[in-house]
Amino acid sequence: MEFIAKVCISYLLGSLVGSLLLGRLRGIDIRLLGSGNAGGTNALRTQGMAFALGVVLIDVGKAWLATRVLAFWPWPLADASSAVAANWLAVACATAVILGHVYPVFFGFRGGKGAAALVGALLGLAPYSLLAVLSAWLITLLVIGYVSLATMTAAWLLPLLLIATRPMPGKPLLAFALLMAVFVTYTHLSNIARMRAGTEPRARRLWLLGRGP
Repeated sequence: MEFIAKVCISYLLGSLVGSLLLGRLRGIDIRLLGSGNAGGTNALRTQGMAFALGVVLIDVGKAWLATRVLAFWPWPLADASSAVAANWLAVACATAVILGHVYPVFFGFRGGKGAAALVGALLGLAPYSLLAVLSAWLITLLVIGYVSLATMTAAWLLPLLLIATRPMPGKPLLAFALLMAVFVTYTHLSNIARMRAGTEPRARRLWLLGRGP
């Protein structure tokens, strides 16, 4: 019962998509603007820095809340659970909050692509991994200029990092990392198609090795 309840609550938390909540306060639907994505990058491009910062804080914060607070919140009349069971519950809550962000029940199941929610989940599950993951994201963005490619690169770095730095990586966290790498790639399939077609926009102010088309 505890497992099901916390996973469902995590999904509902994930469905509180920052750009769509703040967009309602402005009387806009960000999915009708720019790239049509309800994430931080489109929020920055179409609404500016302050709006995008609010979006990121909401999306990161809800995932941290689900993984660090809700997953370990004492449950009335719950049986004593092992550390392994607690860790599996935490990654289940992390997965649910990210699914809620991408497929939000409150917004017609059309949300973001999961990047900010994944950062928040990592902040709750494995904060020590964030420096390497965010560094990979920034370096890829600086060198190549594609935000989407930087996001996928960072997502795939996480399971490799866990395998390389821990002889016996925790099964729940490694399973979560592999699942999210595949899922983030899936949510960026349209970006991959645009990169292949040469129509994906670059972050020109950050791209160091060229100016783009």
